[in-house]
Amino acid sequence: MFDEDADSDAEQRRAALGFVNEAFAEAIISGLESDSFAHAAMFAAFQELVGTYGEDAVAAYAEKLPRRIRDGEFTATARH
Repeated sequence: MFDEDADSDAEQRRAALGFVNEAFAEAIISGLESDSFAHAAMFAAFQELVGTYGEDAVAAYAEKLPRRIRDGEFTATARH
């Protein structure tokens, strides 16, 4: 079944990632180290999530990150 809300959420997340990628590129062009910007971006993201969902929910989400990282979910792949 087609879920219009899920499609809309996915589109918003793709757009948001585009904005984050642009900000990342601008920071690097401005001379910031990429890892410094990445740490700041993660801090800001977790701060926002905690403000929205609370510490317990975000901690439960974060507990799943090691598996997702090891499974390659965040590994950049070449796009053709």
